[in-house]
Amino acid sequence: MENINYDEITEQAREVFSQLIEKADLKQGDLLVLGCSTSEIVGGNIGHDSSFEAAKALYKGFYPMLKEKGIYLATQCCEHLNRALVVENEYAQLHNLEKVSVVPQPKAGGSSATVAYSVFENPCMVEKVKADGGIDIGGTLIGMHLKETAVPVRLSLDKIGNAIIICAKTRPKYIGGNRAVYEFDEKYRVKL
Repeated sequence: MENINYDEITEQAREVFSQLIEKADLKQGDLLVLGCSTSEIVGGNIGHDSSFEAAKALYKGFYPMLKEKGIYLATQCCEHLNRALVVENEYAQLHNLEKVSVVPQPKAGGSSATVAYSVFENPCMVEKVKADGGIDIGGTLIGMHLKETAVPVRLSLDKIGNAIIICAKTRPKYIGGNRAVYEFDEKYRVKL
């Protein structure tokens, strides 16, 4: 865990999140869930080597971009807080999310959630969300916080620091049988 290049983490985060926003077609008002092991970013073991400095470098690279685009962020806490999430209070109210009482710290919630809580305008904690897209940095398992149906998103980078990343977008479920179609046929367009 020596010789950590925090500027490189910032640049990798900027590139990864930029690609994810584009490839997942995230728009203003959408929710992106982040699960992040800063331990893995710095080459340590998940849950044991939390790095507040790595979390700061990560957020420096992507958070201003999300704010500019009006994309909400839900940051997943570690297992010590039962995978609760930091969200903006505005988002929680808009989506009628039930709040829980806890404040993340680097060793109980994780450094990423701690940084999120500090940089959000009006943070609150919730237990569940259904996000439009997500990024798992270091094997934190975010699937429970994604809408159905999740689809993998491949990027040009597969790591931030030493941590493997896995990204996803979501789409509406396909329903119906063999007669179902998923694109509107213009021959049925009615003009009144």
